[in-house]
Amino acid sequence: MSMAAHGNGDELVQALLAGGRVRALAAVTTRTAEEARWRHDLYPTAAAALGRTLTVSAFLGAMLKDSQRVFVEIAGDGPLGFVRADADPQGRVRGYVGNPHVHLPANAKGKLDVAGAIGRGMLHIVRDLGVGQPYRGYVPLVSGEIGEDFAHYFMYSEQTPSVVAVGVLVDTDGRVRASGGLLVQLLPGAGETLIPMLEERARALPPVSRAIDAGQGPDDLIGAVAQDLDVKILRRLPVRFSCRCSRQRFERALVALGEEELRDMLDSDGSAELVCHFCAQHYRFSARDLETLLAEATKREQ
Repeated sequence: MSMAAHGNGDELVQALLAGGRVRALAAVTTRTAEEARWRHDLYPTAAAALGRTLTVSAFLGAMLKDSQRVFVEIAGDGPLGFVRADADPQGRVRGYVGNPHVHLPANAKGKLDVAGAIGRGMLHIVRDLGVGQPYRGYVPLVSGEIGEDFAHYFMYSEQTPSVVAVGVLVDTDGRVRASGGLLVQLLPGAGETLIPMLEERARALPPVSRAIDAGQGPDDLIGAVAQDLDVKILRRLPVRFSCRCSRQRFERALVALGEEELRDMLDSDGSAELVCHFCAQHYRFSARDLETLLAEATKREQ
């Protein structure tokens, strides 16, 4: 059993199956999804939507190199509005939703109605590879359940047959009790027979969130779908909610507003409070702070 299953933190495991013909990533993201929930005061359906998206974003990030980043946006016409997340290769993820206070009645299967919260729309993925223009891809949402939508994206935007299973279990008190996922992809030259077999195995698995709640870790999730296929673990990665915002960044943003805007802020409010969309951190700037920034902005404009 992995360390994540023992409660020491969230973990992502990257592996190759079937002699390198299949890529598999699995993760437990319970603490990450719970941190996102309390930071943004998410209601259960919103928490499930963001938790699922953070898990797949962690998978996408793990496939990048060094200083590269990936940005995900699910934009739908449902009450949630949108889900946005980004991730890097070090397992750092962050994200937020358009309307955090969305909780719908359970769907026909008795589960959180993430599809109803998202509605119809588009899935956008932007990879910043650190060279020239970022790579952009997008597809229409096929279900709004997130796992199926990403599988559709991998197939039609990247021609990579994939199985994506993600889940979030929210407890009766509203907290995230279990969160995680599994991504299995055929690599070029894998042969067509493997994907139906892997899809069938994935369908036979219990829901990912239930498996994690029962104590299973990433290795167990990969093992359940691999079965008789050989497994080669490539790496293990801690996953955590981590934001790149800072007071200095917000200071630069305020200076960039210019002298007129800052003077207006000082005259009308006497202070400013800025909030980071991604992590909900509040940054307060007193009248003295604003005067310092105003002096800097004035100097720049001269």
